[in-house]
Amino acid sequence: MDLLLSLPIVSYFGGPMLSSWSGSLNLLFFYMTWTTLVLSHSPLRIELVGTLAVRIVFWLVPSLFFLLFDTLVPSLAESIKFYGSTSLPRRSAASLLRQIPLAIFNLALSTAMQAGISIGAGTLLRRPLFKTSTALPLPWQIVKHILMLYTAREILTYYLHRFVLHSRGRVARLHSAYAHSRKHAAPYALMLYTDHPLPLLFNRTLPVYLSAMVIQPHLLTYFLFTILTTLEETLSMSGYNIVPGIIMGGITRRTATHYASGGRGNFGAWGLLDWASGTSVGKDVVKDIHDEAEKHQVKERGQKAASDTGSIVQDSINGLKKGRKSRKKSSDW
Repeated sequence: MDLLLSLPIVSYFGGPMLSSWSGSLNLLFFYMTWTTLVLSHSPLRIELVGTLAVRIVFWLVPSLFFLLFDTLVPSLAESIKFYGSTSLPRRSAASLLRQIPLAIFNLALSTAMQAGISIGAGTLLRRPLFKTSTALPLPWQIVKHILMLYTAREILTYYLHRFVLHSRGRVARLHSAYAHSRKHAAPYALMLYTDHPLPLLFNRTLPVYLSAMVIQPHLLTYFLFTILTTLEETLSMSGYNIVPGIIMGGITRRTATHYASGGRGNFGAWGLLDWASGTSVGKDVVKDIHDEAEKHQVKERGQKAASDTGSIVQDSINGLKKGRKSRKKSSDW
């Protein structure tokens, strides 16, 4: 518990909300906390406890809150759900008592499998899988590795989801029986980890962790990537049609369509490979971005910004011309 509470990601993101420290003091406090953590705990322990903490904070707690909202206020929840009342969780104590322990078991199992892979890889490499040092990664390194991790994860998610989880094998049958047991309905956030453990490994654990194993970023970069993907998956599985953002709203819509269609398409996380491969169901990612841009009046705002910029430039030019004329008249006198 002491390691969980001392994780720098908690203090770093929570610090600005709990105090009025400046950005430099927050960075200093973050660096000191991270240095203490690295010097007092093993890299494997930091990795596993940090990953578990991220998934508890950014998936388990929000998903239980969403579940509570969906079951206690169903009339309001169905109005903001894709496919309406059919997407609400079953209001059955027996069903919930089966799903919640399964989700927690899968979360623990996923962490245990990550531990096994990390120990095996660390033994072969004779060093920790992720760079765990007191030196913080540079911003450009973080951006580069995050982009590489997202690209690798998109490729793995698409091909594993399409050719393993929606094929004719045993894993596909288990995935269909657990994840796609409800017909013509969007998912809810708890379902992120209520799949059978075997297909869950292919769908959620391997795409993220194998990508990180190949690229081997700094552990802090891996934590940031885990936070981003966990938030994305939690929101995309929520089934709510009010998820904000041009990108995130489209991901949530495509995820809802994937489940409602029984898994006929939309296999990728971001929909890029679905669009390129022709496996999109409903609106593809290009159409989603176009519609969301129009909804948020991106074009009009861009034109207005360009017009305002042009006006400022023109006013500046006119001001310079007037200044020159005034100086010329003064010299003539």
